[in-house]
Amino acid sequence: MPIKGLKKKVVAKGKKQLLKFTVDCQQPADDDIIEPKDLDKFFNSRIKVDGKTGNLGDKVTITREKSKIHVSAEGAFSKRYLKYLSKKYLKMQQLRDFLHVVATNKTSYELRYFNINEDNEEE
Repeated sequence: MPIKGLKKKVVAKGKKQLLKFTVDCQQPADDDIIEPKDLDKFFNSRIKVDGKTGNLGDKVTITREKSKIHVSAEGAFSKRYLKYLSKKYLKMQQLRDFLHVVATNKTSYELRYFNINEDNEEE
């Protein structure tokens, strides 16, 4: 006899979730501090899919428009991982002391200069 009120769970298989993130490196690119194509190349070589680097396949695509890098991924991919890789790239280029990665909205990061306000009025 079936239990009243007990129903089988039905998993609806819809289309896969497509996540899109952007990394904007407009300010440092305008000052010729970094090259967006180098950051794009770094992402291509370092992003891990299924625990392996260089295994992007169809799951992750990386495109570049001038100084913006767009990363679109199917399935699980975190925005925080892009921040981690961006910081790693800045450290490798020894720019970590001058630039930082800031979230501008829910799906994008931006590379910005630190605001250093030197007060020369006190002298």
